[in-house]
Amino acid sequence: MTLAATPESEGQEFAIEDISTGVFANGFGHLGDGRSFSFHVHRGQLVVEIYHPRLTGPVPHAEDVVATATRSIGDFDVDDTRSLIAVLRDAVATAQPVPRPAR
Repeated sequence: MTLAATPESEGQEFAIEDISTGVFANGFGHLGDGRSFSFHVHRGQLVVEIYHPRLTGPVPHAEDVVATATRSIGDFDVDDTRSLIAVLRDAVATAQPVPRPAR
């Protein structure tokens, strides 16, 4: 397990609480605004999901996802923790909102 807390230039915190590297890389962390995120590798893609603040339980559900990002694992070294953290930071910063169906 690796813990990496780094202040963003805009004053927001980016912290990884748990990270596993390799072709089955996965983990989770949180942002300074109260949102949390998780990531995993699926079919050659790093998938990042960002959840809304103040989750009601310890395990997020599909409706808790507010933004997502994907990156090809061919673009970085999944075995290197620093490389994975850098890609995660970029992915979180550029994550796109998840469209919600109209009510």
